[in-house]
Amino acid sequence: MYLIGYDIGSSSVKASILDADTGRMLASAFYPAEEMPMTAIKPGWAEQQPDLWWTNLQLATADVLKKVDRKKIGAVGISYQMHGLVMIDNKKKVLRPSIIWCDSRAVSFGDKAFMDLGPEKCLSHLLNSPGNFTASKLRWVKEHEPALFDKTWKIMLPGDYIAMRLTGEVNTTVSGLSEGIFWDFRNSEVADFLLEYYGFDRSVIPDIVPTFSIQGRVTGDAARELGLPEGIPVSYRAGDQPNNAFSLNVLEPGEIAATAGTSGVVYGISNEVKYDPFSRVNTFAHVNHTEEANRLGVLLCINGTGILYSWLRKNAGRDMDYNSLNDLAAGVPAGSEGVCIMPFGNGAERMLGNADPGCSIHGLNFNLHDRSHLMRAGQEGIVFAFHYGMEIMKNTGIDPSVIRAGMANMFLSKIFRDTLASITGATIELYNTDGSQGAARGAGLGSGIYASPAETFRNLEKREVIEPDLSRKDTYQEAYNKWLAYFESITQKS
Repeated sequence: MYLIGYDIGSSSVKASILDADTGRMLASAFYPAEEMPMTAIKPGWAEQQPDLWWTNLQLATADVLKKVDRKKIGAVGISYQMHGLVMIDNKKKVLRPSIIWCDSRAVSFGDKAFMDLGPEKCLSHLLNSPGNFTASKLRWVKEHEPALFDKTWKIMLPGDYIAMRLTGEVNTTVSGLSEGIFWDFRNSEVADFLLEYYGFDRSVIPDIVPTFSIQGRVTGDAARELGLPEGIPVSYRAGDQPNNAFSLNVLEPGEIAATAGTSGVVYGISNEVKYDPFSRVNTFAHVNHTEEANRLGVLLCINGTGILYSWLRKNAGRDMDYNSLNDLAAGVPAGSEGVCIMPFGNGAERMLGNADPGCSIHGLNFNLHDRSHLMRAGQEGIVFAFHYGMEIMKNTGIDPSVIRAGMANMFLSKIFRDTLASITGATIELYNTDGSQGAARGAGLGSGIYASPAETFRNLEKREVIEPDLSRKDTYQEAYNKWLAYFESITQKS
């Protein structure tokens, strides 16, 4: 039996097929080769057409199906970019482009809701400020595009949209609702008080299905479009960060996952209902959260991580691939000889109280520094932003001694992972997995092909372990202190 997993990112859509018995990846592909476009007609906006996700899913599926016997595929799992808003009418037609995760237009609506409803009410029930999340984005549409809002039958997250295209069913999960700030943890139900405040009818919320369950079956139309067997179940769905943690077998309190793709995330599991009083880190229902057993994901998100390094490559290293850039950066000592980069140029940052100070470069000397310093300072700036956020996470009980990550994106860089391990004091474990493989494993668990998480991850391959270099701790700390001084100067202004 084979399992297919999809990872619907903002840069690309990836498909992977796993052999359920061995856990071996049989085929993998992503589309497009270059990053999917985002539309930003105003500063701080970011939109994508949901049809674009489906088109690239079709292409990725066609590619992987060339390499396997498609008749053996038994279940489908979906991972997706979090916090996006998709709106459909009663004919299941998309009404407008999706307002995606890094769009910051709704900040003022979330901030006002937080103060009007009261911080204690929001934090004790929602575990977060409404902030710039999906609910606030919908309120922006109601305010600025009332005619479209009035046509709305259901709202969905990006993964819900893909599931609808596959199965014809319109539904969502508790984990998904919590990431949109639609879930009341105190009462274990949809947050009616927030819907009422924002002026939403509860009917716009889709039916709720368990994260691991048969959520629908691939329709004849979808099967013909994709080449998948008709009738196989879609049996798992989760936002990219909960799914990334799941893909690393991070399910129990005290376990930590990290990723550093377009955005960077540290995601820790807790069984205690705790929250940051300033909502700089966020708490959502994890994939295995139930009313009987709290499994909450505490999430630190930094929007400008891999996208910063991609920008540096496009503008200062176009003639080099990432491995060559990493080699270039390795020729510069830790601390980048005084160059510091603030990696905040991809929308409002939750860690900064939804401020958007932009990316900035400090300490640049035209007579001393070149692009090698920029490459190292970029990686160090991302790590230092991680470290700053992880210090905030300690207040919610998340203090990792081990960080698990997939061997991908920024974790492919020795400079990045060595600096992160040494400045945080945490051991880093790298695994041969990614979001699409995690989604495939989730499909196996949700469909009953796997009987338990232990069976699901029995073949997960650990590739590398990076221990903190205590002999360089002081060097990294000195560089961090200099970065922190610049950081505090720009955040105080913003």
